[in-house]
Amino acid sequence: MEAKPDTSLLVESNFQWKFFLRGTVYFLIGLLVFLFSLDLMISSLQQLGTEINSTILLATSNPFTGLFIGLLVTAIIQSSSTTTSLTVALVASGSLTLEGAVPIIMGANIGTTITSTIVSLSFINNKKEFRRAVSAGTYHGFFKIITALILFPLEYNLHFLSSIAQFIAINFFHEPTGITSNFKMLGQSLSWPVNFITAKIENGYLLAGISIIMLFGSILFFRKVISQVMGLGSEEKFQHFFFKSPYKSFGWGVITTAAIRSSTITTSLVVPLVAKKIVKLRQAGAFILGANIGTTITAFMASTFNSNAAISIALTHFLFNFIGVLLFFRTPYLKEIPFKAAMGLGKLTLRNRLVGFMYLLLVFFLIPFSLIYFSQ
Repeated sequence: MEAKPDTSLLVESNFQWKFFLRGTVYFLIGLLVFLFSLDLMISSLQQLGTEINSTILLATSNPFTGLFIGLLVTAIIQSSSTTTSLTVALVASGSLTLEGAVPIIMGANIGTTITSTIVSLSFINNKKEFRRAVSAGTYHGFFKIITALILFPLEYNLHFLSSIAQFIAINFFHEPTGITSNFKMLGQSLSWPVNFITAKIENGYLLAGISIIMLFGSILFFRKVISQVMGLGSEEKFQHFFFKSPYKSFGWGVITTAAIRSSTITTSLVVPLVAKKIVKLRQAGAFILGANIGTTITAFMASTFNSNAAISIALTHFLFNFIGVLLFFRTPYLKEIPFKAAMGLGKLTLRNRLVGFMYLLLVFFLIPFSLIYFSQ
């Protein structure tokens, strides 16, 4: 009797192929909505005119205020991708100077670490797990804070990051300085929907509100689609594939975060692994540093290489994280600083579990609000 061919592998292959195609279609839809929302944001800012531009410039004229505005906004919405994309749009439209935008980018980099800290607090019922979780959750924060403490004074006094970014934009991307008045993310050929909506909605504030909702929604949509396609919801996959060596962990951090466009998710996923002793903090640290390089792709996508100002702010975001990684990834002595700070805070939680909550409140809310108030 002739055996029937096994069709299970063929069925599974077809299912995976259809799943991949569906994910690709969703990805392209999300990308179009993302770029469209940025075009809409730029149009709304141009429609609002000099009044809103003056308000934004006044609010960010003090670099310290800009730093903590970026931190607060990102901590509240828990998405540095949204904050950096909006900053690119503000710079591209002429509503914000490059020098005024750099502190906001730095603040957004610190603010995005709030999510991993919140995740770590969920282990409060078990003291030892809580200690490890807090160490993992705050390592990301200490890395960003220490990097900002080094680079912010250099930017404040010497325009260190903005000067390097403009140099690269001019010499490597051949973009002249200044604002491009006809800046379009989708290009001129696909800008008619933006022009149509702008003509129909004459209220610039309403238009800005719609564009922000669309922008935030597209980023959330991206996260969900790419997470499902890559299977990032599984902690076991992280354990087996991503933590074999520091360099491999770093590389996977870059790749997965670039694909999912959210360091918030990838860095938060390692917290439970460290808490449960599945992964060591030093292994997780390399992955977190890689994630900080991968997350900069969103700003590059938002700039779409059409404006010196937009490209420069995207480069600033990259340079901030790249310099931080150079300092704290494999450099002797320096690489120990964020680890010791995170582990020290973790040990303090063994004595008093409120320490983790105090870190959250002080770093992300009390200190920023206080400094914004006193810097006025």
